[in-house]
Amino acid sequence: MPVDLLALCVAAHDPRRLARFWAGVLGWGERGDPADGVELLPADDTGFVLRFLATDELKTGKNHAHLDLTSASPDDQRRTVARALDLGGRHEDVGQRPEEGHVVLADPEGNEFCVIEAGNGFLADCGFVGALACDGSQAVGYFWSEALGWPLVWDQDEETAIRSPAGGPKITWGGEQPEPRTARRRLHLDLAPRPGDDQQAEVDRLVALGATRLGAGHGVPGAVGMADPDGNEFCVLAPR
Repeated sequence: MPVDLLALCVAAHDPRRLARFWAGVLGWGERGDPADGVELLPADDTGFVLRFLATDELKTGKNHAHLDLTSASPDDQRRTVARALDLGGRHEDVGQRPEEGHVVLADPEGNEFCVIEAGNGFLADCGFVGALACDGSQAVGYFWSEALGWPLVWDQDEETAIRSPAGGPKITWGGEQPEPRTARRRLHLDLAPRPGDDQQAEVDRLVALGATRLGAGHGVPGAVGMADPDGNEFCVLAPR
């Protein structure tokens, strides 16, 4: 059986501060203790929480994944950008061209995200959190489609995208060949077997799909750390 996507986890020097930034941007509610991480609960159909976990490691280079936020109008896009800047975000240059309509920003710890222009057809039926946009190969998109049981909603020119049958954001991959992983990614996904399913059986299934078992899962008791075929870490939590 497919596993469920529970959380997008973000390593943070100050989890509470970063959670407050994203709560202000997204309008999500906060729960948790900074010692154990802070979670934001979606106020829409996003379907997974944002979890901020403490780390002492420095961010190096651009993240391999980022959120794309949608806009209903040009004024709406400007308001989202202004709100993020007021909360401590900043403009970020990742090589975007001046004629591109989206705005690239970074949160207070340098994690990139985009505010997409109004009228973007690809994200037209998505909510405010339109996509988790990832660097990665076509093959890794196929892997995650099988892992989560989410159908492919885009598969052209080596670019892939999947989306939960329940709706919510898309997860996209640009078709790039992965760069060698030299340090732990700042973002990772937390997965869990569905009620009644066996954790070890799910780990074995994911290995058969092309994942690699890494060991303990980011300090979470009972979690299994793994990497997808492109080398991106994720965790399979103990059954809920």
